[in-house]
Amino acid sequence: MSQAEGDSQPSAAPSERSVSESVPTSTVRRKIAALEEKLQELEAGRMVKQRESNYFMSQGRAIRRMVSLFDSIEDLISENDRRYDVADDEDPEETIDQARLQMGYVILSNVLPWFHPKASDMEYEDYAQMLKKLRQGADSARGDDTSKLKSLVPDWVNREFKPNPPVDYEDKYSRGFVNDACGKLLCPTELDWNNPIVRAGIRDRADGYIVTEMSWPTFLYEKYTADQDKLEEGLFKSAILIQAFKSIFTSPSSAKDIDGEGDGANIIENNRRAKREFSGRKVKTHLRFALSAVTSWRSVDGDFDYVQFWRIIIDFFEKAPGRLAQRKVERLLAWWTRKVFGTSRRAELTDAAKSSMSVNALARQRAQEDDALKQRCAK
Repeated sequence: MSQAEGDSQPSAAPSERSVSESVPTSTVRRKIAALEEKLQELEAGRMVKQRESNYFMSQGRAIRRMVSLFDSIEDLISENDRRYDVADDEDPEETIDQARLQMGYVILSNVLPWFHPKASDMEYEDYAQMLKKLRQGADSARGDDTSKLKSLVPDWVNREFKPNPPVDYEDKYSRGFVNDACGKLLCPTELDWNNPIVRAGIRDRADGYIVTEMSWPTFLYEKYTADQDKLEEGLFKSAILIQAFKSIFTSPSSAKDIDGEGDGANIIENNRRAKREFSGRKVKTHLRFALSAVTSWRSVDGDFDYVQFWRIIIDFFEKAPGRLAQRKVERLLAWWTRKVFGTSRRAELTDAAKSSMSVNALARQRAQEDDALKQRCAK
């Protein structure tokens, strides 16, 4: 055998090589196209999930503001489910906590009307993920609100009381009862902060000077003064409370003007919002935190329980002892609506006043001109 013959290697015919190469190439292309299509589907699904998650988080922000400041959404749902599972004749007398949780669920259903039907149709994993995102949104809103008030309150207090030294914008430890201006606002109405013995007693937490949620703080009252014989007069009408509400529910810039009534913009919708949100209920709790020396959100500050304080405020509005007390609550809410959103006086317009307005006057003039033209043409 020759050298050339020994070195030669067998090779496929041209026709066989072209067939063997074309088959894998087309297969690979089909696989790539299928993978790209699947990737697009996964990407589209991921984007849908992301949009849905963002939606749940944004909707959850309403929970701490309009439903419940402290109760978890899981507790609200559990109480509603418990009532469905127990027959009416088997259900023992409900506790105060159960009644509060059920009321919270009713409000949740009104604030998020899509929640109940959507939750009923979801798989458990999707349902759990939805609750997680709602909870994240709720807690995020509460954190944002407390942070906002924490930075705004020093400016309001310094302008109103001009303390020396002024309330520090950064140092939360300089607030609370160690600061004369903040201490005056946090002081129970039954005590006189101007009395040095009272100030020392509160700061030392001495007997007779323990500050708990069972005392109305001075910052809740109009002109920061309460009549011990008429404790309802001026309650929930303080300037700093209006500023806090406006900064959260309208805008921080609107909190600068609180002397008059609101500007009346979109008054009909705003009145609906006011009825849903009055919520000064939760603002009062946040404001108390902003005035205190506590640096991070917590439910108890020394002897003061924020959860019980919030519940006391809720009961004031929702558990009026009689018709007279209920009418006073309704007048107070109407006062807040006017103060924050303004007053619509459209209903006070007479027919004569409406007819003289330029829109109606122009309509009459056009009709008169048209009538005159018809008469000329008929002649």
